[in-house]
Amino acid sequence: MKILYGVQGTGNGHLTRARVMAKAFKEKGIEVDWIFSGREKSGFFDMEIFGDYKVYRGMTFVTEHGKINFIKTALQTNIRQFFHDIKQVNVDNYDLIFNDFEPVSAWAARRAGKKTIGVSHQNAFYYKIPKKDSNFVTNWFMHKFAPVDLPIGIHWHPYDKNILPPIVEHNHYKNEIIPKRYLVYLPFASPEDIVPQLLEFPDYEFYVYQPIKEAIDNKNVHLRPFSREGFQQDLHCCEGVMCSAGFELPSESLHLGKKLLVKPLAGQMEQASNGLALQELGYGTVAKNFDFKTISEWLKLPARTPLNYPNVAKAVIDWIIENKSQDVEQLHKQLWGQIKL
Repeated sequence: MKILYGVQGTGNGHLTRARVMAKAFKEKGIEVDWIFSGREKSGFFDMEIFGDYKVYRGMTFVTEHGKINFIKTALQTNIRQFFHDIKQVNVDNYDLIFNDFEPVSAWAARRAGKKTIGVSHQNAFYYKIPKKDSNFVTNWFMHKFAPVDLPIGIHWHPYDKNILPPIVEHNHYKNEIIPKRYLVYLPFASPEDIVPQLLEFPDYEFYVYQPIKEAIDNKNVHLRPFSREGFQQDLHCCEGVMCSAGFELPSESLHLGKKLLVKPLAGQMEQASNGLALQELGYGTVAKNFDFKTISEWLKLPARTPLNYPNVAKAVIDWIIENKSQDVEQLHKQLWGQIKL
C-alpha cells in the first residue's frame, strides 16, 4: 500500500499529529509520501521521520500580537502560485490519499477525481459540535479550504459517529508533576505580551516557548527556543499548561492530566469554538485577557485526572488495512469505548 499524506504546516499541532501517524505507518511497513504547506521550509524542525517530504507555499494566516491581520493575510496569499502547486502534485500512483487540512494535495486529488480521507480537528466542524462566532463565511472556509470525500473529525467528546478521540503520542517520557512549574506556549504572542504578567508570580516557574535562537532566563520566567525534546520534557513534568486554544497541545495536556488555561486567537472561529468546548466539558479555563487576575485564579485550581487516550493512530491504520474505511461508526465505538469521560 502506498499513501500520499498532506499536512497543514501552520502551527505545530498538525505536525505533532503527523509525527504520531508517521511512526504508526512505519511500524506497519506502509510507504507514505508527505506534503506540507503553509510555512517556509526553513521554518520546519525535527522532520527526519517524514523522509524526502515536499513543501509548498499553500495558504495561511498572518498574525500579530495574538490577532489575525486579515489585510496582511490577503496580501501574502499568492493564488497563481497556489494553482501552480496544485498542478505539480501527481496523485495518480497512490492507493489512498490522506489529508490533515492541507489544501494543495486536497485540491490536487479533487482535480484528479481521487478519493481522499481527511482526518483532522477541522473536519469535526462538519458535524454538530460546540461552535462560537461561526457564520456562512467560516462554514464555507472549513468545507472548501481542503475538501475531502470522507471527513473524519477528531475532538474531545464523541459528538458524532464520524468523530474520533485526539491523536496523541504515547512516548517514553515519565509523566509527573513538579509543583508550581508551568509550560507556556502562546505562538501568536510576543515575549513582551507574556513575560511581564508572569514575573508577577515569583513563587512559580514558567517555561515559555518562543521562536528565539537561544534560551533566556529572566528570574522565574524561562524563555526557550522551539525544541521537540525540550518541549515534551517540560510538558510531562509541569503542573499545568497555558496555551492558545488550538487542538493538539490541549489534547496532550488532557491526556496527561495537566490543567489548562487557553487564550483563543482573536478572530479565529476554530479557537473560539475550542474554548467553548473546553468550558462546556469542564476541561479548561478560557482567558479573555492574559492578566494578573485571570492567571492568579487559575493557578489556584486543582490538578486534573489524566484522560489516557488510546492509540488512535494505530487503530485508524488497522481500520484502513482491514478495508473498513467506509464504516467510521465501528471505529468510533471501538475508540471512545476505551475512554472514561
